[in-house]
Amino acid sequence: MPAEPPGPHHDWLDEEAGPLVRAYTMTGGRARPAAGGFDLVAFVVAGPPERLAGRPQFQPEHRMIVEMAQEPISVAELSAHLDLALGVVRVLLGDLLAAGLVDIHEPPAATNYPDDNILKAVVNGLRAL
Repeated sequence: MPAEPPGPHHDWLDEEAGPLVRAYTMTGGRARPAAGGFDLVAFVVAGPPERLAGRPQFQPEHRMIVEMAQEPISVAELSAHLDLALGVVRVLLGDLLAAGLVDIHEPPAATNYPDDNILKAVVNGLRAL
């Protein structure tokens, strides 16, 4: 039988998966961002990571977002790279945006919709198949 590792045993630590922390713990129970709503393809750009120094209210996940966003990165990519749910990333981004540590660049909305006649022609063509 393997010996127990030294030190205290925690139920929230899984040897294979690493620390397990519920999403609501990272967001303080919040489901919506404090500032802004973020599209999946919106780009995040952060200021220098040194601006987080001396701000204990920010968690390691906030710091990782700032480090990853030194180059423009989409909200969806942040979620994938951090292996966090999209809702969690949006809440954390809201915290950073409210503190002025990141800028969010939304994609422009489509203003030129196709002509109705073109759409009707496409639908008729699909029906003909």
